[in-house]
Amino acid sequence: MNGQSEKTPVVAGLARSEGGRPTQGWVNGFLGMLIFSGSLPATRVAVLELDPLFLTAVRAVIAALPALCALLFTRQPRPGRGDLPALLSVAVGVVIGFPLLTALALQHATSAHSLVYIGLLPLATACFGVLRGGERPKAAFWAFSVLGALLVGGFALSQGGGGAGVGDALMVGAILLCGLGYAEGAVLSRRLGGWQVISWALAIALPLTSVAALLTAPNGWPTIGGAAWLSLIYVSVFSMWIGFIFWYRGLAQGGIAAVGQLQLLQPFFGLALAGLVLHETVQPAMIAVMAGVLACVFGARRFSR
Repeated sequence: MNGQSEKTPVVAGLARSEGGRPTQGWVNGFLGMLIFSGSLPATRVAVLELDPLFLTAVRAVIAALPALCALLFTRQPRPGRGDLPALLSVAVGVVIGFPLLTALALQHATSAHSLVYIGLLPLATACFGVLRGGERPKAAFWAFSVLGALLVGGFALSQGGGGAGVGDALMVGAILLCGLGYAEGAVLSRRLGGWQVISWALAIALPLTSVAALLTAPNGWPTIGGAAWLSLIYVSVFSMWIGFIFWYRGLAQGGIAAVGQLQLLQPFFGLALAGLVLHETVQPAMIAVMAGVLACVFGARRFSR
């Protein structure tokens, strides 16, 4: 009895959203969200000197090293066969799909422009959660969902330009894949634990990402500047692994539905970083669109059950 209870604190915390340590959950969730906020600005810096395919592969390889060490050091049991499809979805969504598509998108658009789409990520996660869980939300949920999509679509069309259109399409794909990965990971974390889910997903993807990193490695290493190297370290260690440790710990301690709302703040912190670090222009229209999307997400959340 005692051994079993000691192995499942994360599961117990996820099952009891009002129990545990909600204050610490909000703190950890906020730290995770803050770390994720720097992902797109750092990726924007990295893709100026690194190929997006190489960046996607090598960041997953670098993140897999501490993840594997943590799994081995804590002697985590291997996931069951029934968990593999969900882990593959997490790997495809947040380890490979989202980093690759955002890196490609940031070759065509600024991080400030692309951050507008992050406002749709909580909504995409909720939609995949509804589809996967077989729930029947009210009609108002879909109304808010469509309105949020129209706001983002209208903003993208108003910007014009062929390059921006490519970046917009890539960001839409990135959000869909990440939403799927988040939804699958949230369900799976009830059994395996939050940081274990992202660690196992990185481990599963390691054979593919290591080969891809070798095949796409640049020839001229000395030409890569320090800013690109720092950005690579950030998106590898912090965005790909440490951020998930805080984020999933926050979800476990404070509840998925409650702490998950902190993700809505990510675009605003990301825009602030894009303006301060990259000196990109943050248009008032971007802030207005994100405010509208924020209202739509809150409305959709309210009528999701």
